[in-house]
Amino acid sequence: MTRPKRPAPNGVARFGVARVISKRGLASRTQACEWVRQGRVSVNGERVLDPQFPVRQDLDEVSIAGLDATPRQRVALMLNKPRGLVTTTRDEQHRDTVYRCLEGAGLPWLAPVGRLDKASEGLLLFANDPVWAARISSPDSGPLKTYDVQIDRVPDETLLSVLAQGIVVDGERLRCHSARILRVGARHGWLQIVLDEGRNRQIRRLLEAAGVSVLRLVRVAIGPLALGALQKGAWRLLTEDEVASF
Repeated sequence: MTRPKRPAPNGVARFGVARVISKRGLASRTQACEWVRQGRVSVNGERVLDPQFPVRQDLDEVSIAGLDATPRQRVALMLNKPRGLVTTTRDEQHRDTVYRCLEGAGLPWLAPVGRLDKASEGLLLFANDPVWAARISSPDSGPLKTYDVQIDRVPDETLLSVLAQGIVVDGERLRCHSARILRVGARHGWLQIVLDEGRNRQIRRLLEAAGVSVLRLVRVAIGPLALGALQKGAWRLLTEDEVASF
């Protein structure tokens, strides 16, 4: 590996070159690492082979063979994710991913903002701005997330109280920010559950611990952004005001 020659002024933040490529909205961190190892990436005119090679993001020139490395304008969109798709850029088991819904749209590289598991549906965001995405997906400071959940029993106030108080599962206390009954049938019912933190399969695990099975789980809102009438499998770009609301 050759290391470009450059001064090292004090106080200048440095990031790994693969991270810089990702932050510019050009590719995922994994894809950027592959480009570096393939010898496609140069810093200040000299090739580097280490994805962690330190780069001064606003001072050093990063180029990628065969690609315009100019930072991309921020693009963010919302998708109504269908059930059965995996939220990942690449699936080792060759399952269909959420990118199937974006094929042929001529969009720049976009990454999912957070995730929905394969069996879940509803509002999923994509963006090419990792800083904006991290703000939304932060488990500590991210926006509230609202879900409509069909369960295999008729819900009652006792269940709502249990969900709000929380249950310890595998040493971890799972709870929801709030829960209310949307509608009930003879044997099933729908809850609206709001989360103020992000944990893996949190709603499913919480309800399972309460002796309840999930039949459907649909995310209907992230913060002020609601799924609305967007059709399943369809997507639309976010407006500037919607992007700025987070």
